[in-house]
Amino acid sequence: MELTGTLKLKRDEQVVNDRFRKREFVLTVDDRGYQQFISFICTQDKCDMLNDINEGDTITVLFNVKGREWISPQREVKYFNSLEAWRINKGGSSSSSRGGQAEPQEYYNQAPPAGNDDLPF
Repeated sequence: MELTGTLKLKRDEQVVNDRFRKREFVLTVDDRGYQQFISFICTQDKCDMLNDINEGDTITVLFNVKGREWISPQREVKYFNSLEAWRINKGGSSSSSRGGQAEPQEYYNQAPPAGNDDLPF
């Protein structure tokens, strides 16, 4: 997946242990006139992708959606999601022809075409 926006915040790298490091950042995205603040994480060697990028720069983030389950000591099950960046292109450049912005698909808002259908219900 990919998303283009403005880098609002980049945090310092956190070394969790001798085998794992992470860095968080926030992208501001315009969603039909409303600003959305999307939090991402970089891990391991991907933390260095943010070194040459400044807050206020327009960037395109290519990322994977990750999810996990956690069971508390009280046996309550909770679910967490994260967006893990694996590439950042400065200046909003993207590998796709749409420039990284997901365009709304208007056909979802249209009525189905009139006519006979083969569905039995």
